[in-house]
Amino acid sequence: MKSPIEWLLSSSPWVEYRTRRDLLDLPESDPAVSAARQAMLKHPQVQGLVNDLAEWPRPLLNSHKSAGHPLHKLTFLVDLGLRRGDPGMDAVIERVLAHQSEQGPFQMLGNISPSYGGSGKDEFAWALCDAPLVAYSLVKLGLADDPRVQKAIQHLTGLVRENGWPCAVSPELGKWRGPGKKDDSCPYANLVMLKLLAELPEEHTSPPVRAGVETALSLWTESQSRHPYMFYMGTDFRKLKAPLVWYDLLHLLDVLTRFEWTRRDPRLLEMTDLLASKADADGRFTPESVWMVYKDWDFGQKKVPSAWVTLLAWKVLGRVGKRKR
Repeated sequence: MKSPIEWLLSSSPWVEYRTRRDLLDLPESDPAVSAARQAMLKHPQVQGLVNDLAEWPRPLLNSHKSAGHPLHKLTFLVDLGLRRGDPGMDAVIERVLAHQSEQGPFQMLGNISPSYGGSGKDEFAWALCDAPLVAYSLVKLGLADDPRVQKAIQHLTGLVRENGWPCAVSPELGKWRGPGKKDDSCPYANLVMLKLLAELPEEHTSPPVRAGVETALSLWTESQSRHPYMFYMGTDFRKLKAPLVWYDLLHLLDVLTRFEWTRRDPRLLEMTDLLASKADADGRFTPESVWMVYKDWDFGQKKVPSAWVTLLAWKVLGRVGKRKR
């Protein structure tokens, strides 16, 4: 298939920016790249997301699947390409860094009911379904070498087991954990840990990454029989959806294909074949599910192709050699 480059370049400034960077491999110094990036930073929709982070870490994180929570808005912004020094982002960074646990991971503000093992009070804590995304965002923002971020990464990476990353939480959350066997890996925690470590080239072939990738690919092969922590890989999992918030096909492929050694694995290629089959005759992809909080974005509907979803799909397909310019 041929990717619809011209269509992507004529889309929103963030799609143009990422297309020039990720599909055309142009440097930040390229005038067209710089112009698209500046237009992105000034765009009301992007500015709106930045403004939504002004009260970080509020509101409370009561559901890790809440796409409108600041945690996921921050992750989306760094995926667009925002970084340290951009308007409003330095203040956000300081608010994030202000809440680091003794163990290392950065904390979110939540409230776990006593019936689920919590205190029933608003308190700062971390879990393996949020802390990796905070660290990932800080790395993408340009703080990979910050000792505080390194401490967080080291602790989170050290929680790996032979079958990937489990459901794990900070001491403040007591015995709370998701609905699954304690010896199982958590597919979502495993995914977001791989997402974090994919940003660190020195970790790409490390034993923790290899364990996490093997777990993810094995779950695909055994998707009919294994559903740890009630994470399924059925109809809903296979629907295209953006931004990359939860445990689904596009999110998993976006992460797994970042590791070069995975790209010839038959299990991964089976998933990328499924993704490719969803393209229309022009190589465009239409969202099949939406987060309603993003209804004003081009991926917040299911009727016409989305440039952002198309870009995400072609980034994946390009990594496994399915893209022609």
